[in-house]
Amino acid sequence: MLGPVILAASRSDRMRRLISAAPVTKQVVDRFIPGETVDEVVPIIQDLTSKGLELTMDVVGEDITNPEQAEAARDAYLELIDRLKELELGTRAEMSVKLSMFGQALDGGHELALANVRPVVEAAAAIGTTVTLDAEDHTTLDSMFAIHDELRKEFPQTGCVIQAYLFRTEADARRLAANGSRVRLVKGAYKEPADVAYQQKHETDKAYVRILKVLMEGAGYPMIGSHDPRLISIAQELARHAGRKLDEYEFQMLYGIRSDEHLRLAAQGHRMRVYTAYGTDWYGYFMRRLAEKPANLLFFARSTLTKG
Repeated sequence: MLGPVILAASRSDRMRRLISAAPVTKQVVDRFIPGETVDEVVPIIQDLTSKGLELTMDVVGEDITNPEQAEAARDAYLELIDRLKELELGTRAEMSVKLSMFGQALDGGHELALANVRPVVEAAAAIGTTVTLDAEDHTTLDSMFAIHDELRKEFPQTGCVIQAYLFRTEADARRLAANGSRVRLVKGAYKEPADVAYQQKHETDKAYVRILKVLMEGAGYPMIGSHDPRLISIAQELARHAGRKLDEYEFQMLYGIRSDEHLRLAAQGHRMRVYTAYGTDWYGYFMRRLAEKPANLLFFARSTLTKG
């Protein structure tokens, strides 16, 4: 039952202050969030791409309270895209964006988020890459999917994320698979009520496999967002059964977690994309990673003692 407790802590200003001030926190966060600025993450991008890996870049932060902050989020992504262009790495790194950062929760938020994310999608396309719209809590998804549909009219490579623990997701997957979308499938990391989401891990795992089968058999491009060895093995088998070539799907894992596995999959010829977050507002992102798998509390604690 630690997951809900951790998610509650992710929304607590008091817990944010306590955890941010703890000396051990920086050691842990630095391993999994490798920088606060573009300059700090450029060496990471260069290192990972030199090893045959690809990236999806997330400028962390969600607590947007005014349109000016939403515009600042947009500009942060545009700065990143400019640097990727300078480095000639545009085809090796895509962007992951949360529409809450672009003003989705503000008055007129749907239109505001679309207006702010569109220049990012346009700039990404200009350097040969794309954007994936991250999923957030279930109340935001209809807006996210509508923005995804709108962007795909001009930029069909625009991706989106679906979450296996939501009851609605299998139907969403069938629609997205039919229309040829790029889709990242994750288990889900928000506290959702029992009337919209599975509450038990084994139920979510079974849903993940059902949904992944839909994606593999569809017309789109599946992106397997998981560190679970069993699900990775199942994904490979489903891909073979569906007749997919190695470049017709990809694996995605978080920076700093199972790094050896990143390299192993890439060495086998798989497309392996590392989800790499950076920025100053790391707290919410970090706490949700703990909530996804509370055993990560021990994992992260041990990580302060080793760089392995």
